[in-house]
Amino acid sequence: METNPTRFEALQAAVKKAGGQSQFARDVGTTQPTVWRWLNQSRQLPAEYVLVAERLYGVSRHDLRPDIYPRPPINPDGVEDTLAHPLEDRFYGIDLATPQRMTAGARR
Repeated sequence: METNPTRFEALQAAVKKAGGQSQFARDVGTTQPTVWRWLNQSRQLPAEYVLVAERLYGVSRHDLRPDIYPRPPINPDGVEDTLAHPLEDRFYGIDLATPQRMTAGARR
């Protein structure tokens, strides 16, 4: 069975693909000392940099931050089940095109 890398291992892989901490920092828009802190103190990539790192280096968001980007469930055939949670069951926020009503208890 294949195991997924830890958050730290995924961050290390992204930094290695960039060619080092300095280049990684330039690419994602931060400083080398900040990248050093991620590697040596927090041992994970902050959420706001995950999608950029995935796009630039091909390291999966599911590996970089599985707490924020969990892997889709696997169906019995061993294939990721992307329809496990139908779109209509997901919450996407408030529809600003629809007038919103406040309940009596919410008024000030």
